[in-house]
Amino acid sequence: MSHTIDEIDAKILELLQRRGRMQRSDVAEEVDLSISAVSERMRKLEERGVIEDYTAVVDAKRLRLDITAFIRVSVDGSEHYFNFVEEVEDMDHVLEVHSITGAGSHLMKVRTADTTALERFLSDIQALPGVSKTTTSIVLSTFKETRTVPAEPMELYDYDDGESPAD
Repeated sequence: MSHTIDEIDAKILELLQRRGRMQRSDVAEEVDLSISAVSERMRKLEERGVIEDYTAVVDAKRLRLDITAFIRVSVDGSEHYFNFVEEVEDMDHVLEVHSITGAGSHLMKVRTADTTALERFLSDIQALPGVSKTTTSIVLSTFKETRTVPAEPMELYDYDDGESPAD
């Protein structure tokens, strides 16, 4: 069963992505609805998995995590493919892990305190079963970094029911 995001839901999503701690009364005022109507819409967005969580955005540099790096990893053999993901997804310095096309099988975004910590981390990754190669790029400057996604009116797909955008 599919659901829709209307213009009001999209506006609520935009507001919450920019100010996650926004009071429901302020959201209600912005979208010109009652607090109870906004609360109900937010509940439905949460139930449908559109809103996954509410989190704080932390300045990594203030925590002395000064090095951001992207690591392209080549994992040999399908038997090691998912084991690699299981190994790295709980590692503290790993922010993102993606399965990719092209050279390598995975791309990771990591943050460490310094290059010494990054080197230790790379040694740990290279020691994992099936890892045949890593290529690392260290970020010099970051001009944009966000988890905010565009929210527009649309039909949602219920992946739990086996639906997909291609259906």
